[in-house]
Formats: sequence, C-alpha cells, structure tokens
Amino acid sequence: LISGGLSGAAMALEPGDAAAGAKVFNKCKACHTVEAGGKSGIGPNMHGLFGRTAGTVEGFNYSDAMKATGAGGRVWNDETLAEYIRNPKVAIPKNKMAFVGVKKDADLANLIAYLKEATK
Repeated sequence: LISGGLSGAAMALEPGDAAAGAKVFNKCKACHTVEAGGKSGIGPNMHGLFGRTAGTVEGFNYSDAMKATGAGGRVWNDETLAEYIRNPKVAIPKNKMAFVGVKKDADLANLIAYLKEATK
C-alpha cells in the first residue's frame, strides 16, 4: 500500500479531456517527453507510464525516495499519478521533482487523460 493512502480528491476525479490536458502538459514539457523512445531530460520519459513501477525508467537517475517508492510497490495508474502530480513533495517526500503540482481538479483530470493517450 501507498504510505498515507490516497486522498479522496485524487480518487474522485472526473474523466478528463485529453486535448485540454495537452495544454496543461506544457508545464511539464521542460522536463518530460512522452514519445516512444524519447529521451529523458531533467525528468524521465513518460512513454509507457501507466502500469509502470515508479522509479524504473532505464538510465534515469531517480532519487532514493522514488526508487524506494517503486521498490515498495507503487505502480502508476490514475489514482497514484493524480496523488503525485497534485503535490509531489507530499506524495513522495524527498523526491527530486521541483514542480509544485497541479492543484485544480479539472486540470489534473485533463492532464491524466492526455498522458493516457500520449504515453501509450
């Protein structure tokens, strides 16, 4: 189980709009790519994100906290991703991601919808 559990808000997100999520992803592009075979930058490549164990993109230098989270069983899905993206420093303390998070439920749902399509 994920330490601390999931917030009710993370679990209650409405389905999002992938096109709107592409605009939200503009905040993420400075560090992440989504293309198959895309290079990792400051952050890991996101291709194949859903169903992947946290901290396991080959060749990316993850924080000890992210590696431990993956070793503890965190797999990225709608709920775990929503919890993390909403507030990365609370969801996984001492991880390297400097981003403060996506606070609006609609933006978060749209971003997840986009990532589901873009990272297949």
